[in-house]
Amino acid sequence: MFKYLKKKFRNIRKLPTFLFILPVSLIKLSKMCMRTEVIDPNSCIDPEKFPFITVTWHNRLLFFPPMFKSHIRRKTVAMISSSRDGQYVSDVCRLFGIKSVRGSSSKKGFVAFTDALKYLNEKCNISITPDGPRGPRYKMSKGPIALASKTGYPILPVAINYSSYWEVRSWDRFQIPKPWAKVTLRLGDPIRIPADISEEDMEKWQKTVEDALNSISEIR
Repeated sequence: MFKYLKKKFRNIRKLPTFLFILPVSLIKLSKMCMRTEVIDPNSCIDPEKFPFITVTWHNRLLFFPPMFKSHIRRKTVAMISSSRDGQYVSDVCRLFGIKSVRGSSSKKGFVAFTDALKYLNEKCNISITPDGPRGPRYKMSKGPIALASKTGYPILPVAINYSSYWEVRSWDRFQIPKPWAKVTLRLGDPIRIPADISEEDMEKWQKTVEDALNSISEIR
């Protein structure tokens, strides 16, 4: 019976929106009970400086939306997998006021790139989890580098760090902050990628951006 119900659930690609209202409300409420800090040395959280192509590791996403004010979330567009799980993430983002483009480098990639370019030209940030949706963890994919190289817009590393947290037994060891933990939003230095880079240069820039994101994410 359990296997049957599990199979039926996996075939549901779109759940009713009301099912996501409670968890989103709990995240917002939890933030009110936690200490928070924003470290933005270059004052990048300023719509006058948008757009950026932001990169954040997949396991730090839980408190990514509420750490930004609503007017910044409205200028943020998340690039999300076209999978079933991606649909759930997209529904949660919508409740936070964040739009999304669906696709990846392996599936519907061209559509996602076209939509991302449209929003970038409208001065909206494009937010990417470069090790998602299935890893490997903390490894930079080509997607953000290629997008930055083709559009000329800078990559901005963004980290969400918790003073204490639980880890879920998933491929990314998804992090959930413990009650009363300190949540820190930390932004790195913008990184500009040259146009028309070669495959060899692509790998070098992947490592450069990966190291920058790992540094502010306190990954050793």
